[in-house]
Amino acid sequence: MTNKQNSAPQRFLTGITTTGTPHLGNYVGSIRPSVAASQGAGAESFYFLADYHALIKCDEPARIQQSTLEIAASWLAAGLDPERVTFYRQSDIPEIPELTWLLTCVTAKGVLNRAHAYKASVDKNNAAGNDPDADVSAGLFMYPVLMGADILMFKAHQVPVGRDQIQHIEMARDMAQRFNHLYGEHFVLPQALIEESVALLPGLDGRKMSKSYDNTIPLFTPRDQLKKLIAGIVTDSRAPGEPKDTEGSALFQIYQAFASAPETAALRQAFAEGIAWGDAKQTLFERIDQEVAPMRARYQALMQDPAKIEASLLAGADKARRLATPFIRELRQAVGLRKLVAAPAAAKSKATKTSEPVFKQYREADGKFHFKLLDGQGQLLLQSYGFESPKDAGKAIALLQAQGEAALPTLQQSLQPVPGVTADAIAAALQQWSAATP
Repeated sequence: MTNKQNSAPQRFLTGITTTGTPHLGNYVGSIRPSVAASQGAGAESFYFLADYHALIKCDEPARIQQSTLEIAASWLAAGLDPERVTFYRQSDIPEIPELTWLLTCVTAKGVLNRAHAYKASVDKNNAAGNDPDADVSAGLFMYPVLMGADILMFKAHQVPVGRDQIQHIEMARDMAQRFNHLYGEHFVLPQALIEESVALLPGLDGRKMSKSYDNTIPLFTPRDQLKKLIAGIVTDSRAPGEPKDTEGSALFQIYQAFASAPETAALRQAFAEGIAWGDAKQTLFERIDQEVAPMRARYQALMQDPAKIEASLLAGADKARRLATPFIRELRQAVGLRKLVAAPAAAKSKATKTSEPVFKQYREADGKFHFKLLDGQGQLLLQSYGFESPKDAGKAIALLQAQGEAALPTLQQSLQPVPGVTADAIAAALQQWSAATP
C-alpha cells in the first residue's frame, strides 16, 4: 500500500482571483512559473478562476466578467494547456459551495476570528473608533472556508501560495482533520508550497508592482503603450557616462526577470560603464517585447473570440466535476444526507439491525489502526491488519468503496482471512454497499 500511495501523482491547485487586469508582475510571479510547472511529468495540476472570491472584493458585475475574460485569455495565451491540466471557473462547480457549507458546520468561529484578513479589518475599525465589524461582510469572514473547499474538493496535495496565504492552508488542514475525525477519512491534508525564488517585480515607481499602487505595466498592453510605460520608470539623475547602480534599480530588476544570465551580465556591465537611462529603457523594452509579443498576438485573438474561452472553461468544469460530483456524494453519505429508502422502517424496533453492510474503523491497543466490514446482521466479512495511520486505513476503505471486489487483489497483503467467509459473500456485500450509496 505504501509504495502504491507514493507512486500516485501529486495534485497541485492554484486559484486566480478574477479582479483587475494581469500585469508584468503577475506574469513573472505567478503565470510564467505556474505554466512551466504544469508542463512537467508526474503531476496533476488544477487551475481555477476564483470568481466567487472576487465577489468579496468587487461589487461591479461588468468588471468581474471582463476580468474573468482577460485573466483566462492571459493564462491560455501564456501557454497553459487545458488538455494537460484542469482549467475551470469556480462558479461552474456547484459542489464547491455545497462543500463550503459542510466545512462551515465543522469549523469553529474562533478559528475564523484569527484569520489575517478579518483581524486586519477589525484592527482598522478599532483604530478608527468604529464598531469592530463595521463594513465586514460575512463573505470576508467566511473566505477561509470557501478557500478550504476549493482545495479539499480536489484532494490537492500541494498549494503554491505566498507566505501571506500559509494561514489559509493551515486552516484548510484543520477543517479536513476535524471532518475526518467526525466522519471518517475522506480528505487529503494539503501542504503549502512556498516558492522562495519567485520574483517580486517592482513597478514604475520602484515599489512592488501592484494595482493598489497604480504602478503596473499591463501584461498585454499594445507595443507603443508598453514603450511609453517603460519610459516612465523612475530612475535617478545620473547623466550618460556616469556609472549607475544595479542595486535598487527597478529598471534593472525588471530586466533581470526577463533576461538570460548572459544578457543580465551584459546590462550590468553597461550600467557600470554609464549607459544612458534612455538607452537602458530601450534595452528593457526590446527584451520584454521579445517575450511578450507572441503571447500578445494569441491574447488578442482569444479576446476577439470569447466563445472559445467559454468552451474551454466549460470543458474544464466538466473534467473537474467528474471528480467533484462523486466526491460530494460520498461526503453527503458520510454526514447523513442520505436517501430515505435506505433508512430502517419506522415500525422496526431499535434493536433491529440495518440491512446494509457497514465499514468500521478503529484503533487497537497496540496503537495501530484497523477496519472491518460487517454485513447487515453484524457478521464479520473482512478485517484488516494494522495500519500505521488512520489515513492509510481510510484510503484502503475508500479503495474498497470505489472499486468494490476489484480492489481485493490490491489490498490482499493488508487483509486478514476470516474463517467461513467466501469471496462471493464479500463481493455481494461490497456490491450491496455500493448500491445503497446515493
